[in-house]
Amino acid sequence: MSAYSHDTIKTGKEIKFSPEAQKFVDKHLAKYPEGKKKSALLPLLHLAQQELGGWLSVDVQDYIATILNIKPIEVYEVVTFYSQYYTKPVGKYVFEVCRTSPCKLRGSDEIVEYIENKLSIKDGQTTPDGMFTLKTVECLAACGMAPVMQCGLPYHEFLTEEKVDKIINDCIAENKISRAFF
Repeated sequence: MSAYSHDTIKTGKEIKFSPEAQKFVDKHLAKYPEGKKKSALLPLLHLAQQELGGWLSVDVQDYIATILNIKPIEVYEVVTFYSQYYTKPVGKYVFEVCRTSPCKLRGSDEIVEYIENKLSIKDGQTTPDGMFTLKTVECLAACGMAPVMQCGLPYHEFLTEEKVDKIINDCIAENKISRAFF
């Protein structure tokens, strides 16, 4: 799939899915009867975030509303409710650490502090190179494996400082990046 850069969205160029992504949209919309297309909202938002810059600007959200023939506020409500949708640019790797009671009791605050110190960022911030974003989120529904963090699709459970180091190092190795401060 092609990807728009953040500059494409900011400069007002047409926001449009690639032909491959449009096939995905058409396939999902065909699943729902007339008047029920809004049911495709979540997968279309994931697709838009993936293909159109890694986050959902207001213009991108408006584009989705147009596709589904719904009011933009209906999209905004969903985007701001779910933590997996980003309303501002984020890093390539988003560390979403659960902050609810079971994870807190098992050390999530200490894990967040460790990541903040390790990456020299605070909750909600992105490293200057655009690689990592740290975000605390509500329940990830893995309380029995607390503390828990999600990065992309996989969950990282029973977190320790050593496990966090391995996750960071794996991300760096995946991108073949040399980072002196690690």
